[in-house]
Amino acid sequence: MNMMTNTPETAGYRVDVSRGTRISRVASEWFSRSDDERFLSLSDLYDAVKQRADRANVRTVESRAVRVEASRENPERLSLQVPGQDQPLAPTHWSFGQLCSLVGAPAAYMRQLPAALAGINLQHGLLSHRAELMKTLEAEDGRVELRAVTGPDYGRIWDHELVAAVMKIAGNGTGDTMWKVPGMLDWQTMRHNPFVDITKDTTTLYASDRDVFLFLVDDTHPIEAGRLPDGEPDLYFRGFYCWNSEVGSKTLGIASFYLRAVCMNRNLWGVEGFEEITIRHSKFAAQRFAHEAAPALARFATSSPAPFVAGIKAARERIVARNDEDRENFLRKRGFSKSDTGRIIETVLHEEGRPPESIFDFVQGITACARSRTHQDSRLELEGKAKALLERAA
Repeated sequence: MNMMTNTPETAGYRVDVSRGTRISRVASEWFSRSDDERFLSLSDLYDAVKQRADRANVRTVESRAVRVEASRENPERLSLQVPGQDQPLAPTHWSFGQLCSLVGAPAAYMRQLPAALAGINLQHGLLSHRAELMKTLEAEDGRVELRAVTGPDYGRIWDHELVAAVMKIAGNGTGDTMWKVPGMLDWQTMRHNPFVDITKDTTTLYASDRDVFLFLVDDTHPIEAGRLPDGEPDLYFRGFYCWNSEVGSKTLGIASFYLRAVCMNRNLWGVEGFEEITIRHSKFAAQRFAHEAAPALARFATSSPAPFVAGIKAARERIVARNDEDRENFLRKRGFSKSDTGRIIETVLHEEGRPPESIFDFVQGITACARSRTHQDSRLELEGKAKALLERAA
């Protein structure tokens, strides 16, 4: 294993993005975020989500004690009178949908009704709500806003808690530690350049009024795991992304992996060793975050890549097919169809200039074929088979 160093003058590292898998999760976030949801440092992101948490109040109330009213100032808008809160609560688009779901009303239909009529329906649902209790998340900022409505056992993990856990290993996320907002792949030179200015266009630190999402890499210390067919080093970087929603729109999750490059629109290329932890916001979610997710993130951030490199090396060295019959039998015995078997072998022949021989050859062929699948389920099935093959070789 070789850990390589770099300086801004080197213009990045040459990578082979035809290998591994492509993950578009970060790209989806990048495309959908408005400017006010993009942050240039972890400290700015933390301040924003911590301040809204500081303005928040959580209470558990009897649902039948909640009163739904149409605003006199705006007859198209509802408000809620909640025990213990003197001011009326203004539901957000998200919390209105949660409230409808809680009482079994179709949110899309309710939004089409006049406020007074929608209020009558919601009031009926609250009075007959069998669970009897509900938990509210309120925030005061000029007016008192109802940010979330959940069941009484909802286990909230605050967005700032996740950001704080990331800051323990990544500092500000701007290069003050090895973990940083990623650089960018130059498609003309096929080099990943770690040294790119962090702007609203390039940042991967996001937060909206209902969630937070962060993606960081260690792309200034590439890891060499074998050689490419032309003799160049096959380089990887470590990366992770994580997400949460304190209002219940998402689980909490952390995904760690090795990747070869990140392009301008934040697609991840050449991904290997993908692992994911998710935690539902159930009653003991906060404890699970403290004892499982946060330590797992810290372990990945400080762990040696040696096991990953050893696995890649073992897969490269383990020869499982020496002729066409061996190749076909190897794939067919592992559940691949005749057509998929032909495509995988042909893909390796085209990309490597020779037919597959090692476990690693077959893994690369399978993942390359998976990238061409338009249906996600089919793609994930192929990628899962490739991952299982690689793990068994290690």
